[in-house]
Amino acid sequence: MKLYFYLLSLVIFMAITPAMAKSTTCSDLPDQTALKTALTEARKTDNGGLNLDMWGTIVDRSGTVCAIAYTGESEDSQWPGSRIISAQKANTANAFSLKGLSLSTANLYSAVQPGGSLFGLQESNPVDINVAYKGKAKSFGTPSDPLVGARIGGVNVFGGGLALYNDAGDIVGALGVSGDTSCADHNIAWRTRGALNLDYVPGGVAADKSDTIIYDIKAGKSTGGFGHPTCGGKEDTIAASLSKVRAVAKSEEKK
Repeated sequence: MKLYFYLLSLVIFMAITPAMAKSTTCSDLPDQTALKTALTEARKTDNGGLNLDMWGTIVDRSGTVCAIAYTGESEDSQWPGSRIISAQKANTANAFSLKGLSLSTANLYSAVQPGGSLFGLQESNPVDINVAYKGKAKSFGTPSDPLVGARIGGVNVFGGGLALYNDAGDIVGALGVSGDTSCADHNIAWRTRGALNLDYVPGGVAADKSDTIIYDIKAGKSTGGFGHPTCGGKEDTIAASLSKVRAVAKSEEKK
């Protein structure tokens, strides 16, 4: 009888192990050092905006903040308010992307305007203010940032948030970037995600089936429903020249 229960337990364990292996946590994602390095290099490039320093946040699939970094000399070198915005953007891109469809925060802009198909979405998952404003400013953007390990929540609906996909095409979390124009934020986030090798995007609403920013607003309305306004600089021209998302190798595609 004991042998029977042992074998039964083993069968159950083997059956659930593959499902458990699909779950991703902060340990599966780039750490604070990797994020800071990639974000800093992306910010150094001309992104068409105001050439400002940035905040960046990574969350895992559960929405837990894994890492926060900034590109300036101190936590005061970037807009202070952009720290929470970067976390909001990461939360949003993660919360509204799936294994087969990635929606960047830039893709949500038009859909949430009055009369849009997702109007009201920005009110749906409020920021946890008890998490957002705790801790000392000197620790912001460091490995000991008080947001790390918590779920910030929040919905942001302009450029700078991108879901993260590994080389097997699995969604593993998201990246949020803030500190410049929203259009430049998107460009910086795009470059940062690429540098982290987490841009194996399976599908999106853009013409190339990615989650890139879409500049199709005419006479105040997006022709495709997922458009984003320009920001007055060269951001749209630069976005068109950014590298494409990576394709998952056929042998690695999941059924």
